[in-house]
Amino acid sequence: MRYLPKSPDERKKMLAEIGAKSIDDLFAIIPEEYRLTGDLNVPRQHAESEIIDYFRAAGDMNATGYTSFLGAGAYRHYRPVVIDALVQRGEFLTSYTPYQAEITQGTLQAIFEFQSMIAELTGMDVANASMYDGSTGAAEAVMMAVRVTGRHKAVAARTVHPEYREVLATYAKHQGIENIPFGYDRETGRVDLAALDAAITSETAAVLVQSPNFFGVVEDIPAIAAIAHAKGALLIVSIAEAVSLGTVRPPVEADIVTMEAQSFGVALSYGGPFCGVIAAKEQYLRQMPGRLVGQTVDGNGYRGFVLTLATREQHIRREKATSNICTNQALVALMATIFLTVYGKEGIRELAEHNMAKASYAAKTLSAAPGAKLLFDKAPRFHEFVLKTDEAPAVWNKRLMNSNIVGGIDLSRWYPEMEHATLWCATEVMTRENIDKAASVLAAAPVEA
Repeated sequence: MRYLPKSPDERKKMLAEIGAKSIDDLFAIIPEEYRLTGDLNVPRQHAESEIIDYFRAAGDMNATGYTSFLGAGAYRHYRPVVIDALVQRGEFLTSYTPYQAEITQGTLQAIFEFQSMIAELTGMDVANASMYDGSTGAAEAVMMAVRVTGRHKAVAARTVHPEYREVLATYAKHQGIENIPFGYDRETGRVDLAALDAAITSETAAVLVQSPNFFGVVEDIPAIAAIAHAKGALLIVSIAEAVSLGTVRPPVEADIVTMEAQSFGVALSYGGPFCGVIAAKEQYLRQMPGRLVGQTVDGNGYRGFVLTLATREQHIRREKATSNICTNQALVALMATIFLTVYGKEGIRELAEHNMAKASYAAKTLSAAPGAKLLFDKAPRFHEFVLKTDEAPAVWNKRLMNSNIVGGIDLSRWYPEMEHATLWCATEVMTRENIDKAASVLAAAPVEA
């Protein structure tokens, strides 16, 4: 009976109870031109087994067996099976926003462990319970810097993920924040320090950079921090690839670190939900958005957890609220917590090194293809790299797609000056055989687009 509607007899009883003679009588108040007079154009009813067969057949139409070099903020990593086994337990999966937080000690402890791991990874003092994703985290960090400094301008590097910058532009427009971009060095792919210095004024609240940046290049965070702090601005470092922290020095010079933690065991799932993070120095704790769980002891001296800061306050404060983020991303944050627990410190380091090795091999191998050149090879990078080709990216990618390979992303979409340049990614799930296959396809005689 789970899926069956009311029986005809039950409908008659309901209509009689409210004094209606028929369904048409019930809906007579609706003007005739807005009423449905014919049958819906839907297929006949199906048995449950037929429905399962239908969706299996539809699933088989999806592209499978493809090698993908896509990255750009959404990364393919191996997800240990224990993650889904644990997060699908009822006590986690069915939990809602913990308004009566202290009776859900398990949820609070999971959030506390997540915060502790993120703080340790980023080199910050405190971290919150999770934002929506990396893009909203970056925008919220800028708003946070505005509140801290009392200034109303922000400068954002063009090497920050373009979609993060689009989200920031939307936030800034409606918050009265002037958002100013600054450029990058065409040789190294790093931010142009001179352009940064020129962009900062006495009204600049925040400097937003990303490292590794959108080109996969690791930024010189100490140098950027020195310039920002000399003029009284806060430094925000955005990290789109969390796994990089296994080998890249954490941005301890930053005031606020915002990160997308999707790589920590969160499935791509066609774009979400992901796991955004804000971590910061302790003096900025009160201006952090979202939830923050603290540890204490109860009356008997046993360890317990409390919701120290909560977005419930946001509803009360209204226009004075620090953020409009009022949801609970704890389930997705739990995935990241389990992932980090499974891998541990050494495992995360080894995973990051594996990614770097795969990307290094891919960059060397693919850049050897006719008409290809590796850009930004004078600066350290993680697992993404930029190739410039004689042929248009569409031509290259069509040749690869004919061999079930998805190539790099055309960067001219966001960077008009980077014609024929593509962004490639190779994580630990990419095999050498697949990299070699892509290189052999590109080395073969070109075909017409």
